[in-house]
Amino acid sequence: MKKSFTRDSKAPQTVASVLIAGILVFLLSQSVVISTAFSLFVGIFITVAQHKSADKKSLEIQSAAPEMIDHLITGLQSGLSLSESLSGLAVRGPSVLAPYFKDFQGELRESGDFYGSLERVKHELAQPSTDLIIEAILISKTLGGAELMNILRLLGNFIREDLALRREISIKQNWIKNSAHLSAGAPWILLLLLSTQRSTVEAFSNTSGIMILFSGLLMTSIAYLWMNRLGRIPQQTRIFAGQ
Repeated sequence: MKKSFTRDSKAPQTVASVLIAGILVFLLSQSVVISTAFSLFVGIFITVAQHKSADKKSLEIQSAAPEMIDHLITGLQSGLSLSESLSGLAVRGPSVLAPYFKDFQGELRESGDFYGSLERVKHELAQPSTDLIIEAILISKTLGGAELMNILRLLGNFIREDLALRREISIKQNWIKNSAHLSAGAPWILLLLLSTQRSTVEAFSNTSGIMILFSGLLMTSIAYLWMNRLGRIPQQTRIFAGQ
């Protein structure tokens, strides 16, 4: 049977982190209001961080695409078939791709369905660069094209140029992202330090104080999410996603 590589839900870890943060802040401030606001802020921060972790996994797969092409070309030049070259990625290719092609190898051995097995890999990888590579292989397998290696070389050059451009943009945007983190976290760190004083706890215990605190939480959250959205590099469209 095919294994699922879908990311496990991280909701329990998020809830646990929020509860721990709330308890620690409550022990420090002895204020339910401040600890609740702090817990909500931590929850938002963790949620954004988890989305970035998913984006990082996608970037790792995209970055591995040129190396995947190099391994396929090497295998084909050495006389291996397409099936053998693709199966070899389970042990000799980029580590981030190994689980997907190990599963491809096992499914191909069981069913013998090259097209279905490779389509499943394309669906699991779900990246524009790997879509192009796999579609080129499927078309070549169907039509018996003799230009597959030339096509793969062209794709490799195109993907490398795209990745280099995206890295350059990402480096230039890092200072904006770091500023967003600092701007969002600084007021809450200050609040945490001031919450050790009784006067601060009393100030946020009345109606106006609660309104100010949660209004600040709302504005901080909106600004933080907006800055992270602005800092994201547009992703390529998956042209062959529905094939």
